[in-house]
Amino acid sequence: MTERVDAFFEAVDTLDRSEIWIDLLAREDVIKAAATATGPLAGMLLAVKNNVDVAGLPTTAGCPSYAAAPASVDADAVARLRAAGATVVGSTNMDQFATGLVGQRSPYGGVRDARRPDHIAGGSSSGSAVAVALGLADIAIGTDTAGSGRVPAALGGIVGIKPTLGLVSTRGLVPACRSWDAVTIMARDIETANTAMGFMSGGEGTRALPHDVPLAAPPVPRVAIPRELPAMSPGWSEAFDRVVDRLRADGVVVQAIPFEPFLEAARMLYEGGLVAERHAAVGAFVDTHRDTVDPTVGRVISAAGTVTASQMARDLERLERLRAESVALLSDFDALLVPTVPGHPSIAAVEDDPIGVNSWLGTYTNFANLFDMCGVAVPAGTAGPAQFGVTVLAGAFHDAVALDVARRVVETPEPAAAAGATPPLSQGAPWIESIGASWSDVFVVGAHLPGQPLEHEMTSRGARFVGADHTAPTYALYALPTTPPKPGLVRTINGGSSITGGVWRMAPAELSSFLTTLPAPMMLGSVQLTGGRSMIGFSCERAALSDATDITRFGGWLAYRAAEPATASAQHL
Repeated sequence: MTERVDAFFEAVDTLDRSEIWIDLLAREDVIKAAATATGPLAGMLLAVKNNVDVAGLPTTAGCPSYAAAPASVDADAVARLRAAGATVVGSTNMDQFATGLVGQRSPYGGVRDARRPDHIAGGSSSGSAVAVALGLADIAIGTDTAGSGRVPAALGGIVGIKPTLGLVSTRGLVPACRSWDAVTIMARDIETANTAMGFMSGGEGTRALPHDVPLAAPPVPRVAIPRELPAMSPGWSEAFDRVVDRLRADGVVVQAIPFEPFLEAARMLYEGGLVAERHAAVGAFVDTHRDTVDPTVGRVISAAGTVTASQMARDLERLERLRAESVALLSDFDALLVPTVPGHPSIAAVEDDPIGVNSWLGTYTNFANLFDMCGVAVPAGTAGPAQFGVTVLAGAFHDAVALDVARRVVETPEPAAAAGATPPLSQGAPWIESIGASWSDVFVVGAHLPGQPLEHEMTSRGARFVGADHTAPTYALYALPTTPPKPGLVRTINGGSSITGGVWRMAPAELSSFLTTLPAPMMLGSVQLTGGRSMIGFSCERAALSDATDITRFGGWLAYRAAEPATASAQHL
């Protein structure tokens, strides 16, 4: 691990990228922390946006005078990643007070794009994104209120996961708009981001999961896209169309929907009364320290202090109407696919029109948190010389669905620029499973296995197939004379065999609804698996076996079905 830390500090010294960082920890402290780190994330270097507390570092939120003293403890999100083995290397630059999507509103310097230094990195989590894009950090914490985690991820060609609001603790975060702030994770590949988000989420004070959380997208997802794509740069609509074509070729159902309610809500975040939350968060400091605050940031936040209570109330009511319209438009879909940003502006363009360019960048991001949607921003090719990215959005608590659809979109990232970056992790369970909920595992042996006629009864309930498993060697399997064909599993008194099946995982409420549809002679009860384990599983009433065929010798339903024609021929002879 010393080599990885040495490679990091060497790259920091070599690269002309001082604007990425606000504070770096001392090399010897990082080496010591890395050497003693244990856990699944051991060996990974973590960068943290400087509006999130890191013990021993000042939390400036991009404004040096805001930090009275170094933070005494880590923010919850940082502490949870450290506990999983990640090693913090320092705090990253950002748009001041997370007010911006450009990455240029900082006294520590504007953050430049990882590949084209005359272009912006995007913000407000600019330093975190570039640290990951250049391979300096393996994972990075960002925040996202209007797109501050998704926009720089897209422009950097990396992955950014924005969870459902409240699933990651915001304790230790300088708020931007408290009602709509989310702590995000960035990584170069989707599986590393998924794993890290799993450790960062949950804990004291976080939002409780409902009892019907889906754990997977269906095998044939239905994905909505905007009927029109306003404000796109030349060539960017075509880049989006290529992603859509690739999804359709992969079997995904894609359909265009009206998009005006989403765009109207996006405009509301800065153009209406909702911006008052920014003044509530840090307005008292900004109003009394205008000489130390970025001029654009100061204007935005101070102006937010003039919003009246009646205007805020009217806009919240209007937002509820728009949210209801969006829910109705998406009711027949599993996810919504949008371009993350409409283009990639140069630094010069932002200098010429700092407010206008910033608003334009939020066209496809501003509405997500207002509508309580989760999202996964992934790289999806290029648009001319620029990185092109899309975001898969889904409803609250449908984070696993968004992740599954994003896995079908994402393109493999380029090799990291910095030596020693940790290799990508292999595909794992959706991160939301790590949050403290009682998932129900169900063992199936026949028609509910993947690819079989009743698989839809599991996938329509958001169940995720965990993998193959086997019973203890005390069972018999019968082919029942049913439509569709299905097996019956029974426990034997003497002898028996180990029967191959598979395990589905689903939310408890979905298991309850499934039980109400279970036809006779099927039953759900305790099934003994290999190694002495027990699990809820399918079995069969013995009374139904009089006309059934004993197929135990095949060891499983799929093996029997594969051999069935030959078996039938042999019986006929």
